[in-house]
Amino acid sequence: MKAIVFIAGLLAATAAQANEPITLKVHHFWPPGAMPPTQILAPWCDKIAADSGNRLKCQVYPAMQLGGTPAQLIDQVKDGVVDVAFTLPGYTAGRFPIMEVFELPFMTNSAEAASRAAWDFYGKYAVKEFAAVKPLMFATHDEGYLHTRDRQIKTLADFKGLKLRAPTRQTNKLLSSLGASPVGMPLPAVADAVSKGTIDGFALPWEVIPSVKLHEMVKFHTETDPSRPALYSAVFVLAMNPARYDSLPADLKAVIDRNSGAALSQAAGRTWDASQAPGRKPAVDRGNVFYTVPAAEVDNWIKASHPLYDDWAADMDKRGLPGKQMLSEAQALLAKYKK
Repeated sequence: MKAIVFIAGLLAATAAQANEPITLKVHHFWPPGAMPPTQILAPWCDKIAADSGNRLKCQVYPAMQLGGTPAQLIDQVKDGVVDVAFTLPGYTAGRFPIMEVFELPFMTNSAEAASRAAWDFYGKYAVKEFAAVKPLMFATHDEGYLHTRDRQIKTLADFKGLKLRAPTRQTNKLLSSLGASPVGMPLPAVADAVSKGTIDGFALPWEVIPSVKLHEMVKFHTETDPSRPALYSAVFVLAMNPARYDSLPADLKAVIDRNSGAALSQAAGRTWDASQAPGRKPAVDRGNVFYTVPAAEVDNWIKASHPLYDDWAADMDKRGLPGKQMLSEAQALLAKYKK
């Protein structure tokens, strides 16, 4: 009888343990109120909690609260320091070159189309590149523009002598091809660099600018004619530690699977597109100066930066990959999803 009671108690304890909430430690570099953590990450966390009957929860640590630098986030999730990281692979220059195709200049105007294309492209070409983590989403931000402190950029000649911040290797190359002196740095360092005069301006999409008050630190904003693709974009990944995923019960793995992948990537891109107008408004309200580069001048910029396409394809060729074919496929995916 005692044995039966013991076994029953053991089974009850095991069942209770199986139903205990599992908290995922999530780390990112944005301020807590920024658009990506509040409108992309938080809804994802809410969804997995609801779908799991609150057996899966997020504990989110914003603004690098767990230590390290934004460039180290990908290793933090790889090494299991955190369970999930939301970051830019491009912060580790050259480590994820395949997905850099979506960071080449003048590729698209649509974050939603680019995010859908990025997820598909990852599945065909970049799975090995990200083998150390479990990507849950790839997304790109809304159109990237130029923001300067002391003078407006209107033509190619205006880039000369300017030190401009860029987020990734390809955007650094873009700025260099246009005549500027690129300065690579992650978002959290930009405000201090502007205030100290280390940089004259920066390349950023509108969505993130209000969260770090950068519209208060510059006066001039240079946008490009909407009939042409955007100056640049950057690729983001929401990545999970593979061992942490593997440790989950089958039903909780299914919750993660149902709420990640193509649908999450598309939703994130759509959210980024929708964030552009509200992100721009504080700069308008402040009375900052805006200039839209006409299509004919944008074409000069496109021509000047075009060698970056050949360079990327050549780099892929050196890695034993079909560079030109891959570039063509990326462009075809962007066109497919923009329709």
